[in-house]
This record gives sequence, structure tokens and C-alpha cells, in this order.
Amino acid sequence: MGIEAATTIDRTGEADRHGRRAAKIRARGACPALSAPMPTGDGLLVRLRPAGGALTLSQFASLARAAAAHGNGILEITARGNLQIRGLSAETVGPLAAAIDAAGIAVPDGPAIETSPLHGIDPEEVSDPAAIELALRNKLHELLASPRLAPKLSIVVDGGGAFHLSALSADIHIVALSHADWLVAINGDGETATPVATGPAEAVISAAGDILSLLAALGQGRRARHIDPALLRARFPAMDQLRAIPSRAANMPLSGPHRLADGKTVLGVRPEFGQMRAPDLTALLDLAESHGATAIRLAPGRGFFLIGPPADTVPTMQIAAARYGFSAQAGDNSEHIAACAGAGACGSAFYETRSLARRILAAAPALFDGSLTLHLSGCAKGCAHARPALTLTGTAEGYDLILNGLAADQPDERIAGGRIDFAIERLARSIEDNRSAGESAAACLTRLGATGVLEALRQE
Repeated sequence: MGIEAATTIDRTGEADRHGRRAAKIRARGACPALSAPMPTGDGLLVRLRPAGGALTLSQFASLARAAAAHGNGILEITARGNLQIRGLSAETVGPLAAAIDAAGIAVPDGPAIETSPLHGIDPEEVSDPAAIELALRNKLHELLASPRLAPKLSIVVDGGGAFHLSALSADIHIVALSHADWLVAINGDGETATPVATGPAEAVISAAGDILSLLAALGQGRRARHIDPALLRARFPAMDQLRAIPSRAANMPLSGPHRLADGKTVLGVRPEFGQMRAPDLTALLDLAESHGATAIRLAPGRGFFLIGPPADTVPTMQIAAARYGFSAQAGDNSEHIAACAGAGACGSAFYETRSLARRILAAAPALFDGSLTLHLSGCAKGCAHARPALTLTGTAEGYDLILNGLAADQPDERIAGGRIDFAIERLARSIEDNRSAGESAAACLTRLGATGVLEALRQE
């Protein structure tokens, strides 16, 4: 299994057929909103975030039916808790939007504003972010609609609570300090973002508007990291005296049942690798409704919460969810795999990502101690995961293995298609044989380095 010369693959066919027609709609790299879908290997894709990330059961079921009627019936939940609908065409995007409107699902224009998934119902929440989201959209409507803002501009409003958003990176982070006071920080997550302002709701809305104005003035899709520090300090002279975002306790797991402080139950559910088919989703929602669930909250981590099922119905729902391809149990190793749609669902993919994921879960449990993410990308676009990870990228010849990088990065090793299972087993064996007591899989891989890992892969 030697290293082969790098090749550049020009994938044409179905992707181009859809892409040429949809190029006027939105180029890849932009945010594929309802008004601007993105061409992919299986047609057009739209990403949407309902207001507050909240849906009724009937609304979610209507969305599933619309995805089947106007797309290919595949829905996805992203790592940030947004919905994607795949397999659309230029002719079906309009009817999809009409179906969403008819279901009473509000999808605000402009950048997604991500809020804590249990906002308004979690007794541990510091303050409700929904009011901040509404004020941002009402008072900063023109700024948020500016075409000079980056298409992927990210805004997080974190009210705290049992499931907060400290792990999400954003251009603008607005974090609850108390019931009445908030902090605004930019360019990072809960640990790395730079604080610029604090105060009541009115003050932080004004501060967010100032940041958006700076970004719009920069133009050309610039992000918060591009703002000149001198410009920031001129607008926020007290920023150097501000403390960092307060640390939060670890989030409760997404998957599984959780009893909130007031005794109410929520059940966290993850579709396998973040992807679900419309009939499976509608079956799950019918089951949830019959067992007393009342609403849906989308959540980071490629899943959602079912709100309000009586505690005594949860075990039955967990068992049934698994039959439809959903995990409702904490500790499922699949949550550490980011897999794209893959061959069979996307014309750009060179292999069936989910099939390989299941084989890896069975053959290489040493990889899944929670210390790393395995990214299975059907092609070099890397749609499923935008951060460095242990990555397998599909190619015409087989697989590119990137030990810590993106799907399009130069591979550390090229693996022929028929040898992938052998290579994964060798990689897991290398971790098992070399890991020190208490050492994580990620730390072991880092210590072994590319030389040590590749030596293990090449052994016969």
C-alpha cells in the first residue's frame, strides 16, 4: 500500500447537469438558504433554520412530506442544528417554500441566529435568548439583509442552561450573564471569543449592530476575524477591561432521556450520522405524538429534542426509534462520526459513507473514545465537517487518508478501494497496541505521528 502520486479529479456528470442550471442561484461556499439553494451532487440543497429552532410535531411531519414530494426525501441535521433538504431542482424549490409556508413554519431571512435548543423551557437557563433573537431581527433587519455580509456569517445567542452553545464558534456570540445582562463577544467559541461589550438587551443589540456595520463596511464576505483591532477599540473602548465569556458546565448529552429541573422530560434523538429519510421521520413523529410528545427543538450535534413525553413512555420510544434509524441512547459511538450523504444519495461521492461507517464502528471501537471525530467524506468537498479531523476522502482510485485535516487536504496515505477495511483495522490495532494507560485515541495518534501510523498501515 504505497503512497501514490496525487491526482486531480474533475467530477462531471450529474453534479454538472444540476450545477450549470443552478449556478445562477448560488455558488458553492455560500449558505444554501431557501431563497438561494446550492448545487450538489444530487441536485439542489437548501438549509433552513425555523425561528427559534422550534417546530411542532405536525410541522416537522409536513416538512418531511414536502422533502419527499419536492426533493429526494433525504433530510439532514447539521452539526450546528440546522435542517437541510436534498435532491431539489430549480422547478421544485418554489413549491417546497410554499409547502413550508403553508405549514406555518417561519424561516427568517438573513443569517441564521442560533439559540439554545431548550430556550424558554429549561429552568436552569440564565435568560431566554428568543427575545434577543427577535430584537436582533426587528431592530437590525436592514443590516442583517445586507448583501455585503458574508453568506456564512454566524450569530449565536446563548441563554445557558442544561444544553448551552459554548462549543459553537461564531462571528458574534451573545451570552447571558444574568436575567437582565448579556455579553457580546466576537470571533470564536465560549473559550476563545473576544468580549467587546456588556449590558442589558438594548445595549447588546446596539453593539451587535455596530459589529455588523463594521463587517458590512469591510464587504467582500469578510468575517469577524478580519475586523481591525484598532477599529474595534475605537468603537468599544472598554473592551480590554471585560472578562472572558463565563465558563459553563459540560452540556448534558444530546441523545437519551433527560429530566429537567422542573421534572419535565425531554428525549434527545439523533438520526444515524445526521441523515434521515422522510418515511422514517414521519413514522418516528407519529410514534412520538402517540406517546405524548408535544414539540421539537433542533440541537447542535446533528439531532433534536422531543419535548414533553411522559417519563414512563420513554423506554418504548427509545426502542422504536432505533427501528427507524434514530439513536435515542446516550453514548452511541456513531455520534463521533461525521459522514456526508455518500454514494447512492449524492452523485459526487465515490463511496457509500454510511455503509463504511457501520463497518468501522464494528471493527475499530478503539477509535471511538470521544477524543476525535472521524470524517467520512465521499469526495474532496468535505460537506459534512468543516474542521480538521481524522478523514477518509473518496477518490476514483480509493480513499485518501488525512490524519488531522480537511477532506481536500494533501493525503498522508492513499488507500486502494479494496484495502480500506484492512487499513482501518490496522489503524485501530496500532492505537490499541501503542496507547499508554489513560491516553486517548487522539493523543495516541498525535504521539505516533504520521510516520508511526503509516508504518502500521503498511504492515502485511
